[in-house]
Amino acid sequence: MNQVACGLYAVTPDVSDTPVLLAGAEAALAGGARLLQYRNKSASPALRLAQARALLALCRKFRVPLIINDHLDLALAVDADGLHLGTEDGSLAAARERLGTARILGASCYDRLECALEAERLGADYIAFGSFFPSSVKPDAVRAPLALLRNAKRRLSVPVVAIGGITLDNAPQLIAAGADGIAVLSALFGAEDVKLAARRFSSLFSRRELETRAS
Repeated sequence: MNQVACGLYAVTPDVSDTPVLLAGAEAALAGGARLLQYRNKSASPALRLAQARALLALCRKFRVPLIINDHLDLALAVDADGLHLGTEDGSLAAARERLGTARILGASCYDRLECALEAERLGADYIAFGSFFPSSVKPDAVRAPLALLRNAKRRLSVPVVAIGGITLDNAPQLIAAGADGIAVLSALFGAEDVKLAARRFSSLFSRRELETRAS
């Protein structure tokens, strides 16, 4: 199983201007993001390829894995570090077979623990649950309860990532409930100072580590 770094998981916004996208991604990485997911629902295939290649070079600089959202062929084409799939984005088993064992495979399971158990069985290296809060990116997304994180931590052996409407104000309750990582888009890339926002999100995990050691 791949060792997935926990902490801030930065998810890119739909940005057609590649220099703007790279500037934001670099700031997030410099601020402490431990994973970067390239997610662009509106780009053309050519733009996705160009942006993914540029982001991969940036991630290599910071020694942070680049995860591609949805597009298995794109992940393989650019030799990305991994792939993230929703339940309607393709077969996890087929993706694991094509990715091999060296790349990371993540799965969205929304509010469904049974889905997560099956995804782990099929080779997922981490499970994402949510939306935990109202999300401007997915306003109609199903809402997941905090108790799901606690139950998932008891039954899964892979890291658990929380997603959906996460801000600096509500992230602590997700981390306290057991989230190993928090996937953040709007509150990170929409911040006036992306690097500072990334540092603040990342510090929440440093604080938990200190509290765990103290106890």
